[in-house]
Amino acid sequence: MALTATVRRAELQISDMDRGYYANHSLTLAQHPSETDERLMVRLLAFALFADDRLEFGRGLSNDDEPDLWRRDYTGDPDLWIDLGQPDESRVRKACNRSREAVVIGYGGQATETWWKKHANAMGRHRNLRVIELDSQATEALGALIQRGMRFDVIIQDGEVQMLADHGSVTLTPMVRQAPAE
Repeated sequence: MALTATVRRAELQISDMDRGYYANHSLTLAQHPSETDERLMVRLLAFALFADDRLEFGRGLSNDDEPDLWRRDYTGDPDLWIDLGQPDESRVRKACNRSREAVVIGYGGQATETWWKKHANAMGRHRNLRVIELDSQATEALGALIQRGMRFDVIIQDGEVQMLADHGSVTLTPMVRQAPAE
């Protein structure tokens, strides 16, 4: 018998003072049976970091042709492509070629560090690529905050992210390994 996805609902009240973005988002996330709680919460954090009215979740784990999150332009072409974890070099190249900006959000501690050391030179060739690394203790703490229905106040200021909920909070500072060329 096939396992089905778990549906999670999240209310995000985002105050991003770094970008001047203030909005509420009601989100429905499908958690694939093989997706960990930590990964789902990293997807939610990624949404908060790049939130706008057109950002949406891709089919992610169930579809190799789509990113974990993306924003499409008005013609339907990818404008922003966001992948989580440690994607292989060919996937990053595809993301950079298909979209105006590509983002890799790494998490998982030593695995991300090893991935970066292996691929840093190749990643440096992509002028529209941003690589962000998240602290493993913070993402594990985020994973512990998961519920079927969640509400978070997300405050982003001076590169620091606070995710505040009634049942706990996490503060982290994403490390930018590579930023797009201006």
